[in-house]
Amino acid sequence: MTLRKSAVKQAGCSSVVQVRLTPTPEQAVRLAAAVAVCNTAATYASRIAWEQGVFGQLALHRLIYRHLRDHFADLGAQATVRTIARVADVYANRRSTRKRAHVFRPHAAVPYDARMISFNRDARIASVWTPAGRIHVAYTGRDSDLKAIATLPIGECDLIERNGLWLLQVAVTLPRPDFAEPVNGFLGVDQGTANLTVTSDGEVLPGTIENNGHIRGLRDRRHRQRRRLQAKGTSAARRRLRTLAGRESRMMKDVNHQISKHLVRKASVLSAHGAGTGRGIAMERLDGIRGRVRASRSQRRTLHGWAFAQQITFTRYKAERAGIAFTTVDPAYTSQTCPRCGHVTRLNRPERGTFRCRSCDLAGHADHIAAINIANRGVEGWGAINRPHATGLPSARRAPESKPQTSTRGR
Repeated sequence: MTLRKSAVKQAGCSSVVQVRLTPTPEQAVRLAAAVAVCNTAATYASRIAWEQGVFGQLALHRLIYRHLRDHFADLGAQATVRTIARVADVYANRRSTRKRAHVFRPHAAVPYDARMISFNRDARIASVWTPAGRIHVAYTGRDSDLKAIATLPIGECDLIERNGLWLLQVAVTLPRPDFAEPVNGFLGVDQGTANLTVTSDGEVLPGTIENNGHIRGLRDRRHRQRRRLQAKGTSAARRRLRTLAGRESRMMKDVNHQISKHLVRKASVLSAHGAGTGRGIAMERLDGIRGRVRASRSQRRTLHGWAFAQQITFTRYKAERAGIAFTTVDPAYTSQTCPRCGHVTRLNRPERGTFRCRSCDLAGHADHIAAINIANRGVEGWGAINRPHATGLPSARRAPESKPQTSTRGR
């Protein structure tokens, strides 16, 4: 049977809030046992799925459900179902892992659905499944997160143990705001490794074009520090590496959140009359960029550490919450095309950061020119998708009699 989202969840915007569980020492032991048995069972199921070549959720469920129940006596029925779904999701989302059996970390996050966890929203207590039975654990967090759990529809939760703290990341459904058509065009956004974000308004985030290397310098310094500690190999060095673990990714996540919030705020800024600017946001479609770009050995770490997909994801869902149009466009030749005359040549880029059109002499920073071209392509692409009649091409929304007659020649 196919599970479908409720009408409320289909019509809303998904989001995630985080709260902190405050278990007693006995409850913490039982939570740790739940995480351990779920991850051990997931690794065991993953190895069987890889050996048998069965990766679909339904087929995998039929193959190993009873075997998991017999092999892991502490694993409940619904926990077994979620474990199998978790293994299937890993192989579906990461095709490369099919080359070898995926191994789940002993302390990895464990998903809980409505049959494994419930909330007493008034008392702020969560009823959590464990192998030894349910426990009732109090939770706390920011006022906005607690309000979201108390008032919004709740979906799946992730139970996480991090440095002795027990966290719950809860999926909630926000009401979708009214959608606004981009009547005044799009805010174009160019992403890069030297300048993380440049907008068609000429704004560079974070920082300015002249001083935007502090993030790359910080990442280089962290890389050198990790190399020194790994080469040293002492117990103190390993303790320091554990302290530094995840710090860079958290820093980049925070930067991408700040950039995406600024972009949405810029597109939805109010005029002096109190009306919105009516712009959408257009970004480059950078899927597969790491496989298409040839990078030198010194540039590979920068390219593969480029968190462009995270920034697109953050901007997309924030724009959706604000009711702002969002689209992605083809990035080909955006930094080599003149937005004034349309002339395209590699010679328009005499240097990395410089643009000068060989036809009309338009000059500017290359990233700014690329952002302007992205904004223009956003307008064209949005019109083709949402107003297909304007293109003169047949579409599924046109009346059958308006489509061109199919030729019968040669039949």
